[in-house]
Amino acid sequence: MKVWKKLTALGLTLAMTLSLTACGQKENMEEQKPAEQPPVEDTVVNQEETPVRVVALKGPTGMGMAYLAQNEDGETEDGYALTIAAAPTDVPPLMIQGKVDMACVPANMASVLYQKMESNLVTLAVNTLGVLYVVENGNSVQSMADLNGKTIVASGKGLTPEYTLRYLLTKNSIDPDKDVTIEWKNEHSECVAALASGAATIAMLPQPFVTVAQSKIQGLRMALDLNDAWENLNDGSQLVTGVVVARRDFVEQNPQAVADFLVDYAESVEKVNADPAAAGARIGALDIVAAAVAEQAIPYCNIVCITGTAMKDALSGYLQVLFDAAPESVGGALPADDFYFGA
Repeated sequence: MKVWKKLTALGLTLAMTLSLTACGQKENMEEQKPAEQPPVEDTVVNQEETPVRVVALKGPTGMGMAYLAQNEDGETEDGYALTIAAAPTDVPPLMIQGKVDMACVPANMASVLYQKMESNLVTLAVNTLGVLYVVENGNSVQSMADLNGKTIVASGKGLTPEYTLRYLLTKNSIDPDKDVTIEWKNEHSECVAALASGAATIAMLPQPFVTVAQSKIQGLRMALDLNDAWENLNDGSQLVTGVVVARRDFVEQNPQAVADFLVDYAESVEKVNADPAAAGARIGALDIVAAAVAEQAIPYCNIVCITGTAMKDALSGYLQVLFDAAPESVGGALPADDFYFGA
């Protein structure tokens, strides 16, 4: 296993070196002023001595990281120091100030950070596809078309959940302003309360809130997987919830560490999906999601490790949809090609 990992990582390292060299040549041609680089001694990582600093989020986007950590402190023999952030807004300062090397963030936040960090950010992988579901306490909704004329409770107005729902409704010939009634709540828990009280029968919820709601409301079912609904459009893009990003200066100075990470993270994702019970225990110990909830939710969280050209195709199409809906949601502009690592 160690030999295979070293060979795989070596191949990735060579590919990354060529990719980064090409990006550097392009920047020189454009005569851009180079950004200040931190001292090499503070940045270059020897994984035997200095662990790669990774921050993950509570929730589905952090669950795939479970096997990068060996204990509750996030330390591991494989060279990673994993910390868990409670909210996405906790991550940007850490990345901007160089306090972490890699991070799991929402897909649109990666684009926003790319703009704020003046391109000193790359996306290494898509780590979570769609986690949004339409749930129903009943059996009237079997397809997107069945939402016509219905009332849907949801949270996330002015954010990616709204843009996703409106896009999918429109693509299925349903006018989101005329053909359905969307009652926006401030939090997911308010949607669950509306379902529990009978004030609503249909809601849009993300995992793992769907799993929590089903444990409290008898008969609540997952009527529609919006990830599947997006894929049914066959437009080349995918519904992307989260990605793994890294500081560009760290990637350029530590190609071997990045290559090792991509191998290790892919293995971690595979283990999480293969055994939800064992993974749930680890996820619970790391305080990413409660163990029992994680075990039940993993099969529906679409935890992945998509890299290279496939990552670019999936993510760029999704960011285009967000940009068309609200440019500010992706930082005011779509990221350039150098945003997509290895593509």
